[in-house]
Order: sequence, then structure tokens, then C-alpha cells
Amino acid sequence: MFTIFKNEWKAFLRNKLFLFFSVFFISLLIVTTYFGIIQNNQQIQNQKSAQEHMRKQWEEMGPYNAHSAAHFGTYAFKPNSILSNLDEGVNAVTGIVLRLEGHKQNDVAFSEASQSIFVSQFGKFKISLLFQFIIPLLLIFFSFNIYTSEITSGRLKLLIVQGNSFSKIIFAKIMTLLSFAALLFIISILFQLLFNYNQIGWEQIFRLSIFLIAYLLYYLIIISFTVLVSLIFKNNTSALSLTLICWFLWTIFLPKTIGSFTENLTTQPSRFSLQNSMDEDRAKGIDGHNPEDKRIKDLEAKVLEEYNVDSLSQLPINFYGILLQADEEYGNKVWDKHYGKLYSNLIEQKKHYQLSGIINPFASLQSLSMAASGTDLIHHLDFLNKAEIYRRGFIKALNHEYTYGDFKIDGGNLSSSDFFKSINDFNYIELSIQKNIFKYFTDILFLILWTIILLLIIHNKTKKYLINE
Repeated sequence: MFTIFKNEWKAFLRNKLFLFFSVFFISLLIVTTYFGIIQNNQQIQNQKSAQEHMRKQWEEMGPYNAHSAAHFGTYAFKPNSILSNLDEGVNAVTGIVLRLEGHKQNDVAFSEASQSIFVSQFGKFKISLLFQFIIPLLLIFFSFNIYTSEITSGRLKLLIVQGNSFSKIIFAKIMTLLSFAALLFIISILFQLLFNYNQIGWEQIFRLSIFLIAYLLYYLIIISFTVLVSLIFKNNTSALSLTLICWFLWTIFLPKTIGSFTENLTTQPSRFSLQNSMDEDRAKGIDGHNPEDKRIKDLEAKVLEEYNVDSLSQLPINFYGILLQADEEYGNKVWDKHYGKLYSNLIEQKKHYQLSGIINPFASLQSLSMAASGTDLIHHLDFLNKAEIYRRGFIKALNHEYTYGDFKIDGGNLSSSDFFKSINDFNYIELSIQKNIFKYFTDILFLILWTIILLLIIHNKTKKYLINE
């Protein structure tokens, strides 16, 4: 089998058309990878500069009113990891900047797509476009005539006469094409290591390993499926046509169709109706029986009783700070009720979509590709949750200072710059895929199943060929 593999590579290297395509795609891959890394590193640097600028503004703000500072707020930047350039995933749609302030929870803004003049079906020319669309097409065109070309040239019978089984010949050819795809991948990964060697840790190595394995399994599925179709139809035109139709269904039609179907399974409220429901819950109470006015009166009575005074003016603290924090905590309950359900539905939709990998290996590939790059829905929701946890602590600290702080200038309740410096900045630690790999078990399982089933069918088909001969 190794001899056939070696001879196949020799034949490839003598083929001028193969050499042309190889040089062209390797050059294209190198250029795309290089500029992708440069752009990604520039975005990382821009985010770092923006975060440092916001932190400097915050630390230099005092003396300032703590409640006004809550309205001034700060920003949480969704960091680009060093692997984000491999597959930008949901980042181009969801945005990368989140404003953190009192009284409200904001959506992520400033997505790359929202700022782009040209947004096409595939977006900008990214490495993922090459990996997911172009290279599979190239492999299809290289493998659709593996069987028929050997028959017409008479080489197949010669190889079998020399003691090689038909099964061994076919699998050697499949491995040859897979090794070519692996070569393209290794070039890209080596570039990642070369330009980011000082930022590569075990987590990044693990992510790159998942990325590599997922794509090699998918390419093996593409090659095996194409070869199987060729074995069944024994006709170049039929094999190529059917394989291209299936590729189109996998990559274009099914993702959109199944995506719409999973959305209908777990419907989400519109932005307008969601905001309306949240506003109603804040005003009337989550259960509809605890309106805002009653909550304020109950809180006022409780605080007066606690300090044993008759009026708010007699309190040694700022009652409005307590009121603001109580309103904030109530708003958090409203947020958890509505957005908790929203996020649960999104996770449910993702799980449903992952199940489509049983009929579409491309769905499993996409899921693992984005996961390895840190740009899928699970990573995005993790960022939102951690940013919201920080926001609540951030606003609580400001409200506490507004309530109990005693630093006053010209009769105003102002806090010193030392207080603002004491509040830690938001520092997002990316979700560890090593600890969350179980969330992608379905995707890994389906890619392995597709690979095993196709290879077994090909093995069985080649054995039947020998029996018939």
C-alpha cells in the first residue's frame, strides 16, 4: 500500500496541471493566512489600545458623582484570540463591544459585518472560505475519476496482477489525496505557530489539534464519498455531477434550511416584544402583583425602621443609593427571566442544529471549526454572561459608594479618583475548550461515523469487485 501511495505522489508531481493547482493554492493559502494573522493581530492590538484608553479615562475621572459614573459606564471588549482568524464564526454578526452601565443591559455592537460596505454570501475572503469551500472542491475534482481513469488506462488490472488488491489500491489513492489536504493544513498551522509562537500555550495547541482533526476527517469524508460515487456509477460525468450536487446541498442548501427549521422549533421573541415584556415586568412586577411604586414604599419603610428614624432626611446615608441598587437587583431578575430563556433557546437551537450532522457532515465541521477558533455561539454566550456578572458587581460598587460614601466637595456627594481606581477593570478569560469538549461530542461523533461508514462501504464495494472479476 505504501508503494502505491509513493507512486501516486510521483505521478502527481509529474502532472503539470496538479503542480499548477498545488502551487496556486499553496500560494493563495500562504497569502490569505499571512494577511489573516496580520489583520487579527491588529484587531487584538486595537482592542487593547481602546481598553487601555477607557481605563485611563475611568481612573482620571474623580472627583465625580458615583451615580453619574454608573451612567458614564465602561466597555467590555470581546477579545479576538490568536486563532480567531482561522474562522471568525459568529463574531462578524454579533459584534465585539459591549457597553456596561447602570439601569440597563446592552447588546453587543460594532460587528465587522455591520461596518462593512460589502457583505456577500460568504463574507470577506477568509482562511475558512478556503478550508470549507475551495479545498473540498479541489479534492472533488482530483478524486472523481480515480476509479474510471485506472480502468481506461488499463493500469488497474496491471496493479492487481502485481499482487495488489483493489481495496488496497483505492485506499492508497484516498490516503494520497488526504495527505495533500493535510499538507495544505500543516502549512497554515505552521504559519500560526510562526507568527504567534510567544502566545501559544496548551489551550491553543489543543484547539489547533481539534481544528486539524475535524478538517482532515471532513476531507476524508469528501474524498471517500466522491470515490464511492465513482465506484457506483463508473462514469466520470455522473460521478462529478452527483458529488457536486451533494456538496452544494451540504454547504449551501441544508445549513440554511435546517437553520430555519431549528429556529421554528424554538421560536424567539422579536427585539421589540422582548423589550416590551421586560419594561412591563420592571414596572408592574415580574408576577404582575408587585408594582414599582409599592416596592419603593416598602423599601423606604424598611430602611426607616432599620435606622429608627421618621423621615429620609434623618438618615445618615443616601437612601437613593439603596433605591438605585434595589432597582438594579430587580432589573437583574427581569434580565435573568427573559434573557435566561433567550439564551437557553439559543443553546437548544444549537443542539438541534448539531444533530443535523447525521445527514450533513458540513454542519459538524462548522461547529468544531468555530469552537476551535473560539468564535461559536457557546463562546459568545460565555462572554456575555461574564460581562454581565462584571457589570452587576461594577454597578453595585458604585451604588454602595453613592449610598455610604462620605467624600464631599462643595456640598456634593463626590467620590475620589482613588475609589474609581480601586474598581477592577473587566478582564475576560476565554472559555477553556478542554473543559467543555463534551459540548461538541455530537459533532465529533458524527464526523467519525461518516468516515467509518463510507470507508466500510468502499471496502465492501471493492471486495465485491474482486468477486465479480
